[in-house]
Amino acid sequence: MQIDLVSVLNVLVLIGAMAAAFVAVQANRILDSIIGLAAAGSFMAVEFLLLQAPDVAIAEAAVGAVLGTVLYIIALRKVIGKGDEK
Repeated sequence: MQIDLVSVLNVLVLIGAMAAAFVAVQANRILDSIIGLAAAGSFMAVEFLLLQAPDVAIAEAAVGAVLGTVLYIIALRKVIGKGDEK
């Protein structure tokens, strides 16, 4: 049985995604959860690249790691009251 580099990278990226998702669920602060969610989305984008699906990887990076994170942070700022200045 021969283990290639792509298989090792797949396992490492999936472990990273699971660790980031665990941080997102178990964090005490909401901002830490948002950062964990962004990290999980980034790991998944890398995983899609390793699986040779660049179109899905670009979509995951744009939506899962960037746009979702920005929207969550904007919503958090509005909820805690720091976004009331005009």
